[in-house]
Amino acid sequence: MFDILVYLFESYVHAGACPASDQLARKLSAAGFEDEEISEALSWLTGLREMDAACSPQIAPSAGSLRIYADAEMVRLDADCRGFIAFLENAGALDGGARELIIERAMALDPRLRISLHRLKVIVLMVLWQREQPLDSLILDELLNGEADEDLALQ
Repeated sequence: MFDILVYLFESYVHAGACPASDQLARKLSAAGFEDEEISEALSWLTGLREMDAACSPQIAPSAGSLRIYADAEMVRLDADCRGFIAFLENAGALDGGARELIIERAMALDPRLRISLHRLKVIVLMVLWQREQPLDSLILDELLNGEADEDLALQ
């Protein structure tokens, strides 16, 4: 699924340029992706779009505020993942709404799937892509840099 998400980012400059699900599924199939992966990726993307449309914090976090993670979130998002999210917020690459959307989309993954830092970076990339937020070239390089080999196992 993560390969498909990166493929979409690389293929479509803006999320709005991405075709409808049926046409996108055909394009992904023609590109060589497996039906199960396509279905999983499209379902995850639909959830992202729905949550982004519905998600708006009632009170914007103030500067210097601290996000307290629920126990279930701490189990799924290790210290490296939580630290990376904090780094992006401190760098000004994420606002509170984007942070919450990233956490929600990470938690929406198969519970058997280990959320590695590389996987989290893809989630961040897709959330920012969906929101059509401009990305600093250094942040973009950091998001696209990582070890993809670890994504092969469910662990």
